[in-house]
Amino acid sequence: MPDISLTTVVVLCLAALAAGWIDAVVGGGGLLLLPALLLGLPAGTSAASALGTNKAVAVVGTTGAAVTYARKAPVDVGTAVRIGLAALVGSSTGAFFAAGMSTDVLKPVIMVVLLAVAAFVILRPAFGTAPAPGPATGRQVLSAIGLAGLGIGFYDGLIGPGTGTFLVLTLTAVLHLDLVTASAIAKIVNCCTNAGALAMFAWQGEVLWRLAALMAVFNLAGGMLGARTALKKGSGFVRIVLLTVVFALVANLAYEQWLA
Repeated sequence: MPDISLTTVVVLCLAALAAGWIDAVVGGGGLLLLPALLLGLPAGTSAASALGTNKAVAVVGTTGAAVTYARKAPVDVGTAVRIGLAALVGSSTGAFFAAGMSTDVLKPVIMVVLLAVAAFVILRPAFGTAPAPGPATGRQVLSAIGLAGLGIGFYDGLIGPGTGTFLVLTLTAVLHLDLVTASAIAKIVNCCTNAGALAMFAWQGEVLWRLAALMAVFNLAGGMLGARTALKKGSGFVRIVLLTVVFALVANLAYEQWLA
């Protein structure tokens, strides 16, 4: 593990806790966790190491949230697994191309996709408030496999932050789910994307395992608590958290990019 101060380790663990909660409620915990790693890791640490460590932490919290959701939410596990297998392929491919990516490229890209998410949610106030009218059709499932599985899976392996949020939005739009059910399925799919990307980063030697193990404990606690909160509070609460997180992170990334 690189030489990191105790204060920085504590801050990273608290970021992992908060990211786990956010990721379980609405997705996008990596939008907090990855910038924290990029800022907290010593100068000279590669962007790929930050990405790989982020995946090692996130896969634990996401799995905990997925198990919590599956026990209490009406999840179509079969559909989720099919999308997840496609996401596994997509994320492994994306991670393969991520090794050469510069840290300077990450922040502007994340800001653009965040603003797009915020605009979509604001312009569609009824989005994700009603339950699905019935089981998803074959065409809907195939669309979800292509968009949420292969497409967002590739993005997750390549960059990562916001994957859970994009999964929730895509699954809600394509399968006509409410936000809570979409969050539940997104967690299962996200487990696959995280696992695929982590396997590739581990193979490339780009994971700081000791730091990741410590942060993962906090991320797991946050993920399980966040899933329980979303199940209890419902889709309206998830929507509010989504917009709050998006705007807070856009402001933070803009400050780091141009003012800090």
